[in-house]
Amino acid sequence: MLWLAIFLAAAISLLIKAAGPALLGERELPAWSRGVIALLAPALLAGLVVVDLFGPHWSVLSWQMVGGLAVVIVVRQFAKAPMLVAVLAGMAATALLRLVS
Repeated sequence: MLWLAIFLAAAISLLIKAAGPALLGERELPAWSRGVIALLAPALLAGLVVVDLFGPHWSVLSWQMVGGLAVVIVVRQFAKAPMLVAVLAGMAATALLRLVS
């Protein structure tokens, strides 16, 4: 049953992703919509991080996570690294901080 659910989710995701190019054809999206679409992924990531970190009554917040988030901010903003590189650096920093402590 689980594999059927995974297969259906993948198929629905594929159909949704294919619908845009199929419906739009060769037309380009307006500039304002491209800007909104480009900002959706970072906004969603930030929302997920905040909800995960500051869960029920901030009980799961640790200094290692805060250190990892600080590394993400520094790598992304000051080193101008891509988002994936910044997130991977934050994950590595959090793992190292947890290993040290």
